[in-house]
Amino acid sequence: MVTYLDAATAPLRNTGQIRLYGEEGFAGMRKACDLTARCLDELVSIVAPGVTTETIDRFVFEFGMDHGALPATLNYRGYTKSSCTSINHVVCHGIPDNKPLKDGDIVNIDVTYILDGWHGDSSRMYPVGTIKRAAERLLEVTHECLMRGITAIKPGARTGAIGAAIQTYAEGERCSVVRDFCGHGVGQLFHDAPNILHYGNASEGVEMRPGMIFTVEPMINLGRPHVKVLSDGWTAVTRDRSLSAQYEHTIGVTETGCEIFTLSPKNLDRPGLPA
Repeated sequence: MVTYLDAATAPLRNTGQIRLYGEEGFAGMRKACDLTARCLDELVSIVAPGVTTETIDRFVFEFGMDHGALPATLNYRGYTKSSCTSINHVVCHGIPDNKPLKDGDIVNIDVTYILDGWHGDSSRMYPVGTIKRAAERLLEVTHECLMRGITAIKPGARTGAIGAAIQTYAEGERCSVVRDFCGHGVGQLFHDAPNILHYGNASEGVEMRPGMIFTVEPMINLGRPHVKVLSDGWTAVTRDRSLSAQYEHTIGVTETGCEIFTLSPKNLDRPGLPA
């Protein structure tokens, strides 16, 4: 049975219960998520052929430090970087390194900052140089999946409605939805209840209530949905080596619908794609 509790009195650990945040929590999340969004905006001018993902990661760390924030991934369960950089057939959790990006690559950059105890979590896809039409189409489909999932968020609906909207659109566009990873509750904890599946039926999942905060972060493949995790314990790739893409927003459920905390201040939520 699902239980909900007031986030103001909840212990700072994942108990499986769903936290309901008040205005103080929403205010804290707006600040943390705005910082993350501004960092992702700045990366638009940095991502280019020849740039290494280690350079990108160093920027993410320094940008956070300059603004009084700590990257949540740094030393999280042994992870040693400030961001995740997932290129081409890497689905998620790619580890930044000194290999340069190449013209035609697509890269997801996932950043979470902790600011005043609040976690702002978001990711975007970035085209590197000139990309093929198939890659561009995948980015367009994936972002549309994200936004259709967000449109399903409202009090009284179930979280399955998010996944149903994403799956219906993705499969209608002859793409597939990764099942192995999901969105999650976020706020004062990096990962919290509930899990947000990106597939399923609208009648499934938990009831959404005002005050819930979670991520929606669909991973969409051009090929089949199956993935495998490499020997580093983090990097997930498509088994058929097809291209994969992901966009992510942090969302708060309101009395009338939802608030997207991680929208780009510069309207760069889809870098490199037509408006």
